[in-house]
Amino acid sequence: MFNIIGYRTLKTAVGAALAIFIAEQLQLDFYVSAGITAILCISVTKKDSLKASWQRIVACVIGLALATVMFEFLGYHVIVLCALLLLFIPIIVYFNAKKGIVTSTVFMLHLYTLEQVTLDILLNEILLLLIGVGAALLMNTYMPSNEKQMRNNQLELEQCFQKVWYEYARYLRGNVTDWSGEELITASNKIDDGLAHALKASDNHLFRYDDYFYHYFKMREKQFEIMERMLPLISTLDQTVVQSQKIAEFMEELSKAVHPGNTAIFYLNRLHELTEEFREMELPSSRKEFEVRSALFHLLYEIENYLTIKKKFKPEPERTNGDKGCRNM
Repeated sequence: MFNIIGYRTLKTAVGAALAIFIAEQLQLDFYVSAGITAILCISVTKKDSLKASWQRIVACVIGLALATVMFEFLGYHVIVLCALLLLFIPIIVYFNAKKGIVTSTVFMLHLYTLEQVTLDILLNEILLLLIGVGAALLMNTYMPSNEKQMRNNQLELEQCFQKVWYEYARYLRGNVTDWSGEELITASNKIDDGLAHALKASDNHLFRYDDYFYHYFKMREKQFEIMERMLPLISTLDQTVVQSQKIAEFMEELSKAVHPGNTAIFYLNRLHELTEEFREMELPSSRKEFEVRSALFHLLYEIENYLTIKKKFKPEPERTNGDKGCRNM
């Protein structure tokens, strides 16, 4: 039943019912307004809910104060209500509490309906507000973890990277052109999805900033941009030389080493050795070979950028020990 209804729908229903129940037991006037407030304050993340609740408190305090002054001095007339809203809304926008406009308007209309303002009435409205906000915050103490989705995105993204490196190596080795390139599209989607989940996860931690997955997907985003830049460069290499064979072998190593862990320094050292080896080889014997080798050196430069980005990435703390000794990317 929980899966069918959805956790947010269930929390909204329970939160509204709880707020109305408490307000009704306290014999507050307009007790259903506590339920409305609770519904409006329940959000998709804890930080959003806390922000929305605070904005509604600020807006309601300002609205009740402003309504008290205008209604008591100018009377309980529609024209005064119109003037009140014309003055109130810009003030709330100025104080960056726009999410509280609807809730505070409801409370101001209570005063307009009663046609009087007393301490008991104001206390009634404040209690309605606090009960609704409190019920919403209580419901939002539970937020389902999306770590499973992030880890799935991580795994599928790394599989795409592995495939891309493998296909790059195949082309360099034998100009094989039967790859559709769909992994590039999938990787882009997985990065966007992973970043969205990571931002949502960080907004559900009020007292700590859980940013591992956010930094992970940002790191992969930068690496992916490099891999995309490499594609047109590789596609121009229609002539196979010794250097392209060696780079293909290196790319195959990278393909097998894509992993959340971080030992990029190993592959950077290997890359530097490969670069020095190329520099010590005989000069190209033709213009065509010169162009190919020049493009290959550019390719090495892009691979170095790819590895440097991973080198700067801080691994997930609890998984660091398990990654020791693994040559992974």
